[in-house]
Amino acid sequence: MPKNQSSTNTVAAKSDTTILEFDDNHLLAQLVGEHDRYLARIEQALEVSVTTRGNKMAVSGSKSAKAATKKVLLDLYRRLEKGMDVTEGDVDGAIRMANDAPANDGSRSSVSESSAMIVTKRRRITPRSNNQGIYVKSLQTNELVFGLGPAGTGKTYLAVANAVAMLIENKVDRLILARPAVEAGEKLGFLPGDMRDKIDPYLRPLYDALYDMLPAEEVVKRLENGEIEVAALAFMRGRTLANAAIILDEAQNTTPVQMKMLLTRMGENSRMAVTGDLSQIDLPLGMKSGLHEAVDILKGVKGVDFINFGESDVVRHPLVTRIVRAYGEHDREKQLGLKPRNS
Repeated sequence: MPKNQSSTNTVAAKSDTTILEFDDNHLLAQLVGEHDRYLARIEQALEVSVTTRGNKMAVSGSKSAKAATKKVLLDLYRRLEKGMDVTEGDVDGAIRMANDAPANDGSRSSVSESSAMIVTKRRRITPRSNNQGIYVKSLQTNELVFGLGPAGTGKTYLAVANAVAMLIENKVDRLILARPAVEAGEKLGFLPGDMRDKIDPYLRPLYDALYDMLPAEEVVKRLENGEIEVAALAFMRGRTLANAAIILDEAQNTTPVQMKMLLTRMGENSRMAVTGDLSQIDLPLGMKSGLHEAVDILKGVKGVDFINFGESDVVRHPLVTRIVRAYGEHDREKQLGLKPRNS
């Protein structure tokens, strides 16, 4: 068998059944999961029936469902062939991408795709939706990338992962993570402690992402020597950030002045990712979002890319996807002047 040829193939089958054959029974056992739980997840999501016998799988269902199931199973198997683990999240991601519309160039991402893989010291991260694949490739090629969309779509996580990889590979000298400290219904002044204690809770999601990608002792060391900086947006004023990977999270809560201030901090050999959800603005009523203004002003500017995530890109617990979808439908009905169904 040629070196780059996948060790799976499709065998001629009855008209209503697709037969897949796999060469490595050990990998096949990992593919179906303990007590066949991954296989059950695929069957339920794609409305197919999958029967295993030896190193073969028989897939029954509609033509489109069988095609999607074949893509999912082969994608996950290739991931295992590369020595990567398969988790429930990877299974859900493979299902999501099998159902996704292809990108503008007609291609689709996959959970085994090497070109969109981000390698950090604690894990190898691959896209779990077609938009995530486009986003990762954009982060790797553009100087300024805006990731826009609802919670749970991986905007910040993937941006941090890409920045960590750049730092590890010595493509940049520093990693700077910033967030606006905006009071979302609670007053900072009533929180205990000094200003750092009051600000840290706003930055916790960024710390969590770092610890997921680097050993804890390395995170602490790099924080202490200044290679990694996690700070409130206000502390960026007056600085020039050269040779750095910069991430602005929760950017919908910046003012236009703050957004312009950060965007103009970029120095030589710097990359920036700006993430936010324009449906969750916590600014005082009547104050315009700096992210909203930047989207209007910077479209078409060379070196700037915008990736828009939707409800189908949510990669957290499946219930989160349903919650985001329900809120989205509620907002759309309000905009159309319809009475929301659940009101």
